[in-house]
Amino acid sequence: MLDALTVAVAVTALALAAWCGFAAYRDQPTKDWHFIGMAVVSVLALGQLVVGIAQLARGEKAHEGTAIFLAYLIGSFAAVPAAGFLSLAERTRWGSATVAAGAVVLAVLEVRLYDIWGG
Repeated sequence: MLDALTVAVAVTALALAAWCGFAAYRDQPTKDWHFIGMAVVSVLALGQLVVGIAQLARGEKAHEGTAIFLAYLIGSFAAVPAAGFLSLAERTRWGSATVAAGAVVLAVLEVRLYDIWGG
């Protein structure tokens, strides 16, 4: 895995969590700007998914196993979009809180991916 990409995904996810958490604190639903932030984080996670699959295809091995690595890689890609879709169903402050929670989950998944790869 690329350490810089892992850090970039985690940091942008935490920034998104803080931003949406602040919106929830101010009793605001997710807005268009939040969805743009979710798109940026999702594109970074997609890049990490592509890099991770490419490294596995080149024959590199995850320290704790390929299956668990792929499961975490796919889960990390899906965390923020899933939270975004849930926030569309809940157009209150809880939609923003859901996105904030999904972004925190993504940051934790990034740390775990780093450990699984052998970091």
